[in-house]
Amino acid sequence: MSYALAGGLQAAVYQQLATDAGLAALIGDAVFDALPTGPLPETYVSIGEEGMHDRSDVSGAGAEHRFTVAVVSEAPGFAMAKDVAALIGDALLNGDMALSEGRLVGLWLDRATARRTGSAGRVRRIDLRFRARVEDNRAL
Repeated sequence: MSYALAGGLQAAVYQQLATDAGLAALIGDAVFDALPTGPLPETYVSIGEEGMHDRSDVSGAGAEHRFTVAVVSEAPGFAMAKDVAALIGDALLNGDMALSEGRLVGLWLDRATARRTGSAGRVRRIDLRFRARVEDNRAL
């Protein structure tokens, strides 16, 4: 079991989202791996929590990563947050992501949760949880 491909997977997810034209049209460059200091945009995307399970088998080393991409929005209603969430799904599930090391075998949307947060429920948050299967084909 190895966590060696986690950084490459996260970098590929970030790159895919940061360069998606549809997403940029709605939120500009507000895709974050780490939240910036200072005021945040009205709507932004943040790459969040991740867990990993070993999925090695007789063919070689592999892992399943479950990670969250969050949409956070102070725009009224859920419409903006849901539009952004749909674009994230399209970008990740229909995109061609290459890892710096290893290979992405598959990527699936596992679940999504929409909720109100913040003072008086004025912030909308949608957490999209993805499941990625990676294969470690590095020479060890």
